[in-house]
Amino acid sequence: MKIKAAVTNGQGQEFSFEEVELAAPKANEVLVKIVGTGVCHTDAVARDEAIAPLPAVLGHEGSGIVDDVGEGVTRFEKGDHVVLSFAHCGHCDNCLTGHPTVCDTFNDLNFGGTHDDHTHRLSKDGQPLSTFFGQSSFGTFAIAHERNVVKVDKDVDLALLGPLGCGIQTGAGTVLNRIKPEFGSTIAIYGAGAVGLSAIMAAKIVGCKTIIAIDVHDSRLDLAKDLGATHTFNGTNVDVVKEIKELTNGGTNYAVDTTGVPPVVRQCLQALRPLGAAAIVGVTPEMNIDVHNDLMAEGKTMMGVIEGDSVPNVFIPGLIYYYKAGQFPFDKLVKFYEFEDINKAFEDSKNGLVIKPIVRIAKQ
Repeated sequence: MKIKAAVTNGQGQEFSFEEVELAAPKANEVLVKIVGTGVCHTDAVARDEAIAPLPAVLGHEGSGIVDDVGEGVTRFEKGDHVVLSFAHCGHCDNCLTGHPTVCDTFNDLNFGGTHDDHTHRLSKDGQPLSTFFGQSSFGTFAIAHERNVVKVDKDVDLALLGPLGCGIQTGAGTVLNRIKPEFGSTIAIYGAGAVGLSAIMAAKIVGCKTIIAIDVHDSRLDLAKDLGATHTFNGTNVDVVKEIKELTNGGTNYAVDTTGVPPVVRQCLQALRPLGAAAIVGVTPEMNIDVHNDLMAEGKTMMGVIEGDSVPNVFIPGLIYYYKAGQFPFDKLVKFYEFEDINKAFEDSKNGLVIKPIVRIAKQ
């Protein structure tokens, strides 16, 4: 079938709207009419640093309506509302033990450019276009394996839900699935973007006593307070480690770094109390740490977390439940753009004018 897609033809190039060919769904695949898709930093990295083969149709926070299903699909039918999440094999040890975010073939399935049978579904003039995250949701339709399709309630704005498939579940899941802070504990969130603010909302849900947000933009810190932060610090104005240790009488129990900035990562370690744990979520370059003083000497833990260590088919409906209950108002992070304005959405995100852009592609 012919679809309209925002194509990335070369490294660093703007998205180009083109008519491309989408093949029919194969066995265990679902064809989805895309209603909306979030704009994530990973899409920008894929476009600008070519971490996936180009040309490609990017997009990996899609939401939409099931239009058709391939042979063997029994969990979905035409008309279902769904969110698309990351691809995973479903049969490696990590997938089978509830950790598909560290699937043995995660990188190949999400960044390799093909579906799990090593073939393409997208093409232009007979030439293949790479798939991204097993979905390529920057188009009017997308195909995904049923494993990374999540059925959602029909009484919520479907266009809003796409970011639950990656950025929002990354922040919330890091807290709820991996750190699992005790009631009354203390936590610091470094970076008040979409991932960090989602972590703040999750920390409030589980009853953290002290929730500290650190950023360099006062407007984001104000929003962090609105979403549950009990204290905020602007890292350009204060000694963050000193302030946190004074506030918490020795440091926080937990920390989440979403920035990927090496000096900030060291701050999150140094501001932990003995036996504290830090989750590193941001893509961080090579850096140096003082293993003895920053970790070992005080029994601290430093861990990496991908996609919030989530099982999307379980976790995303849970987040929607808390959203409907008024306890996870992630809609406050969002600004909607029309599909034709996708390049502006990326520019506004890069410049910090909007926290989580969502591109509306079709009406529900």
